[in-house]
Amino acid sequence: MAFHTIQSALLGLLSTFAISTSALAAGSHAGGHADEATGYGKPGIAAKVDRSIQVDMSDNMRFTPADIAVKRGETVRFVIRNVGRLPHEFSLGTKQELEAHYEQMKKFPGMVHDEPNKISLAPGKQGEIIWQFTNSGAVDFACLHVGHYEAGMKGLVKVAR
Repeated sequence: MAFHTIQSALLGLLSTFAISTSALAAGSHAGGHADEATGYGKPGIAAKVDRSIQVDMSDNMRFTPADIAVKRGETVRFVIRNVGRLPHEFSLGTKQELEAHYEQMKKFPGMVHDEPNKISLAPGKQGEIIWQFTNSGAVDFACLHVGHYEAGMKGLVKVAR
């Protein structure tokens, strides 16, 4: 009787583990990043936006504009438009963060993002990211869909003092 109880408990535990790992394998990347500050900024507040910047993503694997200048402390609403026929993504981060995330995207190409510094858009769609740049320096952005990053779909936000 005790063996059967242990066996049932073990099967239940394994089932739970299998469900949670299959959710990760499916590519969901949500999980508590919404209020986290980074070395380059933090999620902005819509009511405190200083200005909006439109960024187009196209199938020639480029962002327009690819070079953006902002001031430290500024809160920017990035209005991101996918003007191509392929899905594209706009991800803010350090070069190291973007490259590490790109490796994850290679493993899970259908990954869905639920983070304030990333947005994936289907062809013809538009979305926005509101970000406050709290430190001066450079912040990279890129499309991390497989093949896009290597094709040069990258840009830079220069944050002045």
